[in-house]
Amino acid sequence: MKPLPRPLSPLPYWLAYLLKWTALASVVALLAGSASALFLFALDAATRWREAHPAIIWALPLAGFAVGWVYWRFGRAVEAGNNLLIDEIIDPTSAVPLRMAPLVLAGTVISHLFGASVGREGTAVQMGGSLADQLSRLPRLAPADRRVLLMAGISAGFASVFGTPLAGAVFGLEVLVIGRLRHDAIFPCIAAAILADQVGLAWGVHHTHYAIGIIPAITVWTLGAVVVAGIAFGLVGMAFAGATHALSARMKAWLPYAPLRPLLGGAVVAVAVWALGTQRYVGLGIPVIVEAFAQPLPHWDWLGKLAFTVASLGSGFKGGEVTPLFYIGATLGNALAPLLHLPFGLLAGVGFVAVFAGAANTPLASTVMALELFGPAIGPYAALGCVVAYLFSGHCGIYRAQRGAASKTHG
Repeated sequence: MKPLPRPLSPLPYWLAYLLKWTALASVVALLAGSASALFLFALDAATRWREAHPAIIWALPLAGFAVGWVYWRFGRAVEAGNNLLIDEIIDPTSAVPLRMAPLVLAGTVISHLFGASVGREGTAVQMGGSLADQLSRLPRLAPADRRVLLMAGISAGFASVFGTPLAGAVFGLEVLVIGRLRHDAIFPCIAAAILADQVGLAWGVHHTHYAIGIIPAITVWTLGAVVVAGIAFGLVGMAFAGATHALSARMKAWLPYAPLRPLLGGAVVAVAVWALGTQRYVGLGIPVIVEAFAQPLPHWDWLGKLAFTVASLGSGFKGGEVTPLFYIGATLGNALAPLLHLPFGLLAGVGFVAVFAGAANTPLASTVMALELFGPAIGPYAALGCVVAYLFSGHCGIYRAQRGAASKTHG
């Protein structure tokens, strides 16, 4: 194997590269971090209003119809959301329309205000990616630079909405192709993610703290128990992705007129909330996630959240999948903890990231997220749980546009 050629004068080239991408990443971070801060403040206000006025759930079908109509009328070019960003990075065709950012922001806030079970990652990633792509219109930017800008925007959006800059950077590098990282974008993604997180903090954003509790010493039993739990996390992540895609396809076949899909889905969610007598499974569900780290919860909480989220996303409501996956993973880990003789905090934390790792095919980003959210002591358990979940989740994930570079195993 021939060694890489060395440039005659490497310092000026690398210095120019560093200055160029520091400037671009700073702009991306400012845009994405500010957009995420605005989104999180609006989301918090919408959640408080819904909780104070629970009867608003009955207007969810009309809200779904309104958002569906706006997207049908003005947002068909950006309806693919995260999948559009992934497609444009891998196989670029045209600039991502700027209207993606305001449409997904308004659509997600409305979904949360009226009681859909959706997340927030998709919104932040789409805002970050669409805002970053506008910089590709600048002169002297090569087509390859546009790909890197989009990846930096994805990293910045993810980092600023969750307060996890390193996980955000790795997510932008890992999510595109299963089994392959884009090393040419490492510096822009890291810089954009770190700076975007700082921009959000400067705007006054506060992220949820999760008390993981005592982490037991590593033994054969604890490692084996985490492997068993990881298998369950991966299978549930695969079931979530498959059910969401299947319902979405069925709804499109049954109801060609797009606004009718969230109308029907909203009616089903509203009736289900009324029948159960609780709004435990709608919205982000952060309080339930926090509870999962400290005390036993109903064993079916994870299944309830899965069903409500599949119904919401599969019928066309806007938002992300990741925070519901955190809820599903944390509550499933809570249910498995007594069976596997592990602390609630440990298995809730591993489940928190492992179901996401399996559903999104991002074990590295998920492991790094565990380190940032819960501390380094959970690292070995989180890494093992995420990798096992990734292996057992199949090759179909929540992002349809995600490519598969290679099999997850040699077999």
